[in-house]
Amino acid sequence: MLAEILIFFVAGLALLFLGVPISPVMAIIGLIGGLLAFGYPFMNSIGSVVWGVHNSFILTAVPLFILMGEILLRSGVADKMYNALAKWMNWLPGNLLHTNIGCCALFAATTGSSVACAATVGTVALPTLNERGFSKKLSLGSLAAGGTMGILIPPSIALIIYGSLTNNSISQLFVAGVIPGIVLTLAFFVYLMIASISIKNTGIIKVSWPERIRALPEMLPPLFIFFIVMGSIYFGLATPTESAALGIIASLFFAWRGGKLTFAMLHKCFVNTAQLTGMIILIITAAFILNLTLSLLGIAEMLTQQVLTLDLTLTQLTLVMILFYIVLGMFLDVLSIQVATIPIAYPIMTAAGADPIWFGIFIVLMSEVAMITPPMGMNLFVIQGVRQDKGPLSDVIWGALPFALIMLAFTVFLIFYPEVVTWLPAKMRG
Repeated sequence: MLAEILIFFVAGLALLFLGVPISPVMAIIGLIGGLLAFGYPFMNSIGSVVWGVHNSFILTAVPLFILMGEILLRSGVADKMYNALAKWMNWLPGNLLHTNIGCCALFAATTGSSVACAATVGTVALPTLNERGFSKKLSLGSLAAGGTMGILIPPSIALIIYGSLTNNSISQLFVAGVIPGIVLTLAFFVYLMIASISIKNTGIIKVSWPERIRALPEMLPPLFIFFIVMGSIYFGLATPTESAALGIIASLFFAWRGGKLTFAMLHKCFVNTAQLTGMIILIITAAFILNLTLSLLGIAEMLTQQVLTLDLTLTQLTLVMILFYIVLGMFLDVLSIQVATIPIAYPIMTAAGADPIWFGIFIVLMSEVAMITPPMGMNLFVIQGVRQDKGPLSDVIWGALPFALIMLAFTVFLIFYPEVVTWLPAKMRG
């Protein structure tokens, strides 16, 4: 019987690699595997599982953060923020390239979506970058990589999903993503400075201090919303769901202040939020059905024991995981990677001694790499789609490759210095 069930799991993985949507694949594998093992009584368990998913207070934060991001996307905040940030980064070699990363980082702190971040900043930035004669590969690569910050810098939908799948604190996961997000942003800045100087494409321009001061108010909305959301979470004033609601109120205020708050705009925001939320919840529901089968069969426990018998150190096991996720990221998107692997990888890593919060950040970092890894890197296609010259996709791929290597190097760094992730959540616990 176990052999037959394993055949279905292998068939499911094959369907994923063939491009079949992950939600029906997981649901079918979970249903068939459960029925083969336990018969019809297994169906009685599914109802309570599905109800539990849809009745989860934690997952209520998903549509709220998506709505907050949609309101900011359509209120013109990104355009004004980009222009203001460009004036403050004018003195850096490759100034607009740094603006790409900085704008993506600030926008990530309000949207929680990498694709939305890359598409919005890319649409605003590319025409100016082309006019100023910046390197195409550096321009495209910085936008593709900068967009990935949306799933690391809180609030992050990816971290909410990880927390819901593993029953870890969303608040602590959000706080844990702050320092790695800042350090990774600074690492991107350093690379862009070196690359710009080496190809003599610095683009330095003169901007007066009065111009910079006048531009400051345009950078305040995302910073204000970030501090409302993260401040209320860090100081224990609100749950992630409640902080998302506070963020929406602030977003509506800035949309009204900018003259963009109309019924037509809100209609688009609500429709897009409903579509994205429906897709995410469908995937999570299917994942929980599969998780039910896995837990009842004891698959995760069995694999955990098998891995532990290999007597690998935590460092060796994590390096193996990195290779595993690099390969997987070439074929699957972020959500697929998370829901397909976390139920198996999480018990193995925690049994080996990994901190659950640290492992959440590790998963998100590997998902970031997946977003700019060919042939299925989502952000590569997003940036290719918004560019006007419609050059080859290889420009985006080669431009994003150094950033992927920086992310991998940073992930390895976190293996040896996990305190970068765990220090701030520990302070929060205290």
